[in-house]
Amino acid sequence: MIKNFIQKVKEVMYKLGILKGVKEIAQHKQIDIDEQFYNQIDFWDALYKGYHADDFHNLKYHTIEKGEQTRRMLTLNIPKTVSQEMASLVFNEKVDINISDNEFSKVIEEIKKNNKFNKNFQDYLEYSFALGGLVIKPYVANDKIKLTFVDAKSFIPLSWNNRGVFEAVFPNQFKKGKYWYTHLEWHTWEGNLYVIQNTLHRSDNQAELGITVNLDEVFEGLEPEIRFSRFDHQAMFVHIKPNVANNFDMHSPLGISLYANALDTINQIDTMFDSFNREFRLGKKRIAVPSEMIKSVIDPNTGEMHRYFDANDESYEAFKFGDNSDSKIEDLTVELRVEEHISAINSMLNLLAMQTGFSSGTFSFDGESMKTATEVVSEQSKTFKSKKAHETVIESALQELIDIIAYLGRTFRLFKVPSEFETSVAFDDAIAEDKTAEIARLSQELQNKLIPKKRAIMRYYGLTDDEAQEWLNEINQENATATNESLDFFGGSGE
Repeated sequence: MIKNFIQKVKEVMYKLGILKGVKEIAQHKQIDIDEQFYNQIDFWDALYKGYHADDFHNLKYHTIEKGEQTRRMLTLNIPKTVSQEMASLVFNEKVDINISDNEFSKVIEEIKKNNKFNKNFQDYLEYSFALGGLVIKPYVANDKIKLTFVDAKSFIPLSWNNRGVFEAVFPNQFKKGKYWYTHLEWHTWEGNLYVIQNTLHRSDNQAELGITVNLDEVFEGLEPEIRFSRFDHQAMFVHIKPNVANNFDMHSPLGISLYANALDTINQIDTMFDSFNREFRLGKKRIAVPSEMIKSVIDPNTGEMHRYFDANDESYEAFKFGDNSDSKIEDLTVELRVEEHISAINSMLNLLAMQTGFSSGTFSFDGESMKTATEVVSEQSKTFKSKKAHETVIESALQELIDIIAYLGRTFRLFKVPSEFETSVAFDDAIAEDKTAEIARLSQELQNKLIPKKRAIMRYYGLTDDEAQEWLNEINQENATATNESLDFFGGSGE
């Protein structure tokens, strides 16, 4: 067993909140990931969830009677908004995965439907922008292709190169009955063999890995080890991360959150929003009155008790002014700084947009809620460029995912897989660019013979080379038929 392996797994998994120690585990490669990076992931996750980041949201203040106290700062929950907005721009129900082979395309669509791919991918893409990555693992169960989605907290890389991660471990902890179980799924290479190993560990408490137990104790029928030969892909999982350089650890294969470099801005926005709300609570109507006017006095004529001001009315503050002859009622109400707060918050939202890949003005605060711009985004905007950058990474990952599914289908003889096929992804740009302007530009380029018709079809509709050629052949055939019909209509031979 490699010397540093157990200690590394201890530290990394403890930071993940899953394990504190490792006692019995099979031999695997050394983990070369800085465990402190997982602290960052935990912090990004806390911000994404809302009121969970103590350093951000717990404020200390002093009062005359009780001294130092702690309260929770109000928040606009910017991390959730930023992640959700980018995820919705990049992927939605209108995105198509096009495969050149029609029969195989139908198989993929069925797999997507059975795994609720669009909904799950939308959710985990949002988690990816928040935490710095996601993983999709295809596998076979009951002669069906299944897809497992994993967030960045449950993914530990073991080995990687310039193409990405090719060995990893996936920890999963859960409670069943009175025990805590931890399932570890290892993806490693042994020469030319791709090996997936499963180990199950049981403990009386969540803080320890405990003893190794039989897989059948929880996972009936799960193989302890599966070996794949002639596997010509990087790994049997797809790692997707935001297209943002990791400036926290330049040697790590892990990605960073979309808002990782905007933490100070987020803290400032929440501070301003908290102040905005307290402006109304602390700036309520206040009137200073002499304390004598609050006390009950007896009317000498009627003998009844009277009070000039209601002592229970929180608008009034009683003060002893000294000589009663100098006593007077004073209005202590201060002017609310509503517009100043709104303006300050919007200025910081513009800075946040720039730091997270959006155009200035994308987010705005009107005093009631935070809003996101819905107008058309031009191709030159920062939002559109960021969207395209993320789509480049996602398209490559989805193509790899289809290749892995094809391998599993062929290996387990689940369905017919063509010897060759092409995969392309047509993203929905209708929400991010002017489609009318784009088709006008393409028409101009075609008229000036600056682009082949097939290339124009491929670019605009996101088709593969074969699909575009088939489409173009149908257009040419229809045009030829229309020409013959026109000739026949005007008395031609039509031959």
